[in-house]
Amino acid sequence: MVDVKLCIGNKGKSYNIVQDIENFKGKKIHDKISGEAMGLSGYELEITGGSDKAGFPLRFDVSGVLRKKILIVTGVGTRNKDKGKKVRKTVASNKLNDYTAQVNLKVIKAGQKSIEELIGIVPKEAPAKAKELKAEA
Repeated sequence: MVDVKLCIGNKGKSYNIVQDIENFKGKKIHDKISGEAMGLSGYELEITGGSDKAGFPLRFDVSGVLRKKILIVTGVGTRNKDKGKKVRKTVASNKLNDYTAQVNLKVIKAGQKSIEELIGIVPKEAPAKAKELKAEA
């Protein structure tokens, strides 16, 4: 059993869940996933990226299962300051497998309940000083 970290983005907030990779094996970047596999009933999610166990980013235009060294000008995995400069970088392929450590997801269709309720996250309480200021006003 191999675990993967899921980072779910929804309206400016992100939520982290640890799940088994078996539900996501063979999926690619830009594939749509039902939230039922993660316990998010009524949600539909899209895979937007991720990284493998060594920290190499998943790149949508690299097919296969392994890492590859590709010639990149711009995009995921580069930080070129020189315009037009080509750099050979190692990136992971777009297919999720046992070597995937982290997957980025975005919410396409929201369910009836909020993600916090479904995951079990308790919202943080406001600091005591802020409560006192509101009580005085």
